[in-house]
Amino acid sequence: MERRKFVSQLSLMGIGGMAFAGLSSIGGCGSPSNQQAEEHTDEQQAERKLGIALVGLGGYAGGQLAPALQETDHCYLAGIVTGTPSKIDKWRRDYDIPEGNVYNYENFDTIADNPDIDIVYVVLPNAMHTEYTIRALQAGKHVICEKPMAVTVEDCDRMIAAAKEAGKLLSIGYRLHFEPHNIEMMRFGQEKRMGAIKHIIADNGMGSTEGWRLDKALAGGGPLMDVGIYCVQAARYTLGTEPVAVTAKEGPKTDPEMFKEVEESLTWEMEFPDGVTAVCKSSYSENMNLLRAEAEHGWAKLEPAFPYSGIQGETSDGEMDCEGVNQQAIQMDDFAKAIKENRPTPVPGEMGRQDVKILQAIYQAMESGERVVV
Repeated sequence: MERRKFVSQLSLMGIGGMAFAGLSSIGGCGSPSNQQAEEHTDEQQAERKLGIALVGLGGYAGGQLAPALQETDHCYLAGIVTGTPSKIDKWRRDYDIPEGNVYNYENFDTIADNPDIDIVYVVLPNAMHTEYTIRALQAGKHVICEKPMAVTVEDCDRMIAAAKEAGKLLSIGYRLHFEPHNIEMMRFGQEKRMGAIKHIIADNGMGSTEGWRLDKALAGGGPLMDVGIYCVQAARYTLGTEPVAVTAKEGPKTDPEMFKEVEESLTWEMEFPDGVTAVCKSSYSENMNLLRAEAEHGWAKLEPAFPYSGIQGETSDGEMDCEGVNQQAIQMDDFAKAIKENRPTPVPGEMGRQDVKILQAIYQAMESGERVVV
């Protein structure tokens, strides 16, 4: 916060200097021209950090997003929304959040009256994304929504329509689009650096899970919705094309009681144009983290491919020389810059909708045992 105050003081000093520079030299007095005043306002807007309110203070918000917002240049943690009053004091103390920027789910809509908050980041269970994204947009705020965007394509459509109606940006929390190793995989595949990609393998799983992720009503499904979506995304952005059909098979349930509502594991294959295939697997009982692309004249691999840090990559020509970054900080900064620059976000709602469409096709294929056209 001392750094934030210092930056604020520097901004004020800069404003004063600019105002004096705009004075008429005749007689040493005068006022800035209209053009100078407009340029001054534009510069102020470009320098101002945009305030983000986190909706839902679970593990990802507390363990990743809030710390990342201490490293951002274009946005900062301005507010919180929680249904757990016991969390409030610690969050306010740790991040110097004003009492007036703390909301619950009942008074959430009054966030519309708070000029400190420009962006709402929805970090709730999957089935709650739609409601709070739409409410935030209707309150006049830009929105980042965690993945998966929603549990149905119809809900995605409602969210996209709400953003258009409000004239606000809607982005999905696809942090890996800002991560150097995964960007390198995009270039490897889309630029055909070793020829056209013929086959992709993508696995993502963790050894256990708990809580709302096992509740189908809240999660929309099992590991496919949670970690399998990374595999779907990876195949899409490595190839730069969309799947045309899918097949899928559910794995055995080692604990039928725990997994009575959702799958424990799932394997699926996505068919892309020109005969390209992607074979993928997700699980709540097996640790996996791999993205591999086989091309005409070589290969590229990330292992681990999808964690918050420690991603490693190599190709058939040698190791990828990529730096480690704070993925969430870069992701949120880019969204804030998109707002300031009045440009689209590279990870919009339409991208999230396509993933949900594919996920639903995979579940349909798993349940029917048949090939499903996407």
